[in-house]
Amino acid sequence: MRRVNRWGCCGVLCLLLLTGCATRSPAPVAAVPPLQLAPATLGSSLTLVQRLTVLKVPRNGGEAASTGRSIDVLLELDPARVRLAGFVMNQRVLTLDYDGKTLRSQRHPLLPMEVDAAHVLRDVQLVYWPASALQAALPPGWTLDESERARVLRSRDGSAVVNIRYAAGAPRWIGTAELDNVAEHYRLRIESALQPEEAP
Repeated sequence: MRRVNRWGCCGVLCLLLLTGCATRSPAPVAAVPPLQLAPATLGSSLTLVQRLTVLKVPRNGGEAASTGRSIDVLLELDPARVRLAGFVMNQRVLTLDYDGKTLRSQRHPLLPMEVDAAHVLRDVQLVYWPASALQAALPPGWTLDESERARVLRSRDGSAVVNIRYAAGAPRWIGTAELDNVAEHYRLRIESALQPEEAP
């Protein structure tokens, strides 16, 4: 995996805790179903550099509070694999490798046990995969509504479980996207750009 230029940042624990929020206590609305779509269903090959920032959302529905905590990510997507590497302070703290059948991950020993690579993969696919592929993978009764700059994942009762907003229309992976997970009480901001070609 190629190396990504890193911004100075701290507090990876806060960002990665978002992946374990659902395991801490029961959610007041339907939990978000797992998604592990085949990499080829994305329909593109991309290498993205990203800054991920988490906003914690109170369970009482109050305003989200910015944690100011970010992690730098290199995300590689191709028809065969999904690969992700997360960096903090020049140190790799998380890796994810998914070939469509097996999800493998490694993490820094200081990361909390609640960190779940399956949730990371799920969020990546909710934000970037085609709506038609996502809808086909959802449980019966779940729906994904899509417009030019938004997606809404709804549970069987029609309630919005995940809201996704895009700063630009297409392609989805350029610019800023924000995923608001109502069920698991976090908001994830993704600032994303294509990886520049490496210098010869």
